[in-house]
Amino acid sequence: MTAVLSGLLLVAALAWVATAWWHSRKPLPPGLHVIGPWRRAEALALLLDEAFLDPRGRLQRRQTIFAEWQRLIDQARRLVVVDLFMLDDGPLGRALCQALIRRKARVPGLEAVVLVDPINHCYGGRPAPQLEALRRAGIRAVICDLAPGRDPNPAWTALWRGLFRPLGNSSRGGWLPNPLGAGRVTLRSYLALLNFNANHRKTLVVDHGDGWRAVVSSANADSDSRDYRNAALRLAGPAALDLLHSELALARRSGLRAAPRCPAPPAAGPLPALPRLRLLTEGAIRNTLLALIREARSDETLDLCAYYLAHRQVIRALVAARRRGVTLRLLLDPNDSHFGRPSPGIPNRQAAHELARAGLAIRWSGNARAHAHGKWLLRHGGGRPATLLIGSANLSRRSLDDHNFEANIQLEAAGDHPVIRAAQDSFARYWLNRRGELHSRPFDACDDATPWRYWRYRLMEATGWSTF
Repeated sequence: MTAVLSGLLLVAALAWVATAWWHSRKPLPPGLHVIGPWRRAEALALLLDEAFLDPRGRLQRRQTIFAEWQRLIDQARRLVVVDLFMLDDGPLGRALCQALIRRKARVPGLEAVVLVDPINHCYGGRPAPQLEALRRAGIRAVICDLAPGRDPNPAWTALWRGLFRPLGNSSRGGWLPNPLGAGRVTLRSYLALLNFNANHRKTLVVDHGDGWRAVVSSANADSDSRDYRNAALRLAGPAALDLLHSELALARRSGLRAAPRCPAPPAAGPLPALPRLRLLTEGAIRNTLLALIREARSDETLDLCAYYLAHRQVIRALVAARRRGVTLRLLLDPNDSHFGRPSPGIPNRQAAHELARAGLAIRWSGNARAHAHGKWLLRHGGGRPATLLIGSANLSRRSLDDHNFEANIQLEAAGDHPVIRAAQDSFARYWLNRRGELHSRPFDACDDATPWRYWRYRLMEATGWSTF
């Protein structure tokens, strides 16, 4: 009997290890880890949402991202595809859903697809009234299936895939507090939440006249994001089709039937002249980010805005760039809270303390009421074209190592291009608190890292037991 039990335990352990290994390394399906071809940049615009304190200490907002989303939706006649990590029934989410419903009513032949992360119905444990309203209006609202992706938390997800995922979930009979908001949820919602993976993209693609336009963003359409600083890039042309086909591939794997017809992106041609851009998703973002930092020269500047900065390769590359004489300026969110709950500043305060000791210039972006949620890197100066990398990806293992679903754009342009100048000007305004506005604070204001917190961050980042 003991031998039989030992054998069963060995088989179970081997199955657990094999499942964990496979689902953290398996090949990704089409639509993920996209390295788009270089395309001619068309109809570019840098879109910024800003929340800051005025000279009297009052919270002020300047918002352009979802205003542009609504403008583009209001002119669409054939197809709208939205992909959002968070879309709730707060002010931003309601306004976006109403814009979609209004346009569908005015143009009944319009096809509209909204793809969202399972967090929006608490992994099946809560109703999602905003999604039901879209479906009643004839808009196809799809919950993204995360199973084809890789698992960032293999120690847990090996058990999840084998034991708990087949049980499904229900929005009835919840008895535990909702970890993400009001109401009650089942235990199965918590079991799903512990996977810590997500469809983290924030994109829009629409037809525009005879062509296509897209927005690739860091902004969610949830209640908290109204007070967040975010950044997005609007673009047009073949790159918008590259994004559209990646999004429809995700939607089809998540249950979308009879996917909308749309033209195929043109084949890649010779390297286009400046300005040019390309789509990058998932781990392709990491590879490009590291290349930009590692290839930076001593006469160039790297300006970085990050909501989360935790990836060890990125941190080492930044330190090495500083040693080569590259000018670096980092605007980091202090991570006072995660999902509305107080946080000890993990991971940014711990990573920032390490980087500050290496001589990097750091300021804390945002304030107690407004997170700095933008994620972008601008390399400029010297004799080369400037490069802007912008989108949804945090600088963490989950976002950069093919675990979360992410979408970014890499733009190369002359240093005097309007988008590059706008990025430079906005970063300087945040760094220097111009116009009497409070956008950032000195590094000493939140430098409270401790050895315990530092090694806690390192363990969380390495194992995947983290929300960043």
